[in-house]
Amino acid sequence: MATAVKICGITRVEDGLAAARAGAHAIGLVFHAGSPRAVSVETAREIARSLPPFVTVVGLFVDAPAEQVRTVLQAVPLQLLQFHGAEPPDYCAQFPLPYLKAVRVEAGVDLLQYAVRYSAAKGLLLDAFVAGSHGGTGNAFDWDLIPPNLPLPVVLAGGLTPDNVGEAIRRVRPWAVDVSSGVEQEKGIKDAARVAAFIRGARHADV
Repeated sequence: MATAVKICGITRVEDGLAAARAGAHAIGLVFHAGSPRAVSVETAREIARSLPPFVTVVGLFVDAPAEQVRTVLQAVPLQLLQFHGAEPPDYCAQFPLPYLKAVRVEAGVDLLQYAVRYSAAKGLLLDAFVAGSHGGTGNAFDWDLIPPNLPLPVVLAGGLTPDNVGEAIRRVRPWAVDVSSGVEQEKGIKDAARVAAFIRGARHADV
């Protein structure tokens, strides 16, 4: 199985295109004002429309009012939603697109219970717990905290880089890996060479 790769926190058309050319399966657009990688609806629409076919456009939200999500959906051709806050299952399921539920992992978090609670999700995105943050910190978590029998696909995030993505895939065997800060030259600005190196690392891990 080839591990899918998502490049998150895209803020520029050129970064989205570079990710697509390097072989990314998905790009993430952040609609959370508290993030340094947040994009306006207009910029998000421009990025999404510039991408070639077969690159999934994911919209990331954090405890957003439902009306805000609907407004974005009317303007931006998203294909998947990603919820990073404390959104309950009925909130996540009310929109006309499939969704991922992000979980900030630390000792004591019951991922099996999360998988049961969010059984309608397309997968669980597992990120590091950092107090006061909802992701994109560059911090990793203990991959041994992931139970091997999770009933939902795992999207592994948190502290991934071109240097460790191969090891992460071999150890966790996730459905996909998700990276943001690990391929940046500065917050919100991707480094095309690091994006390409990350995707090569993921591909070599699958050999």
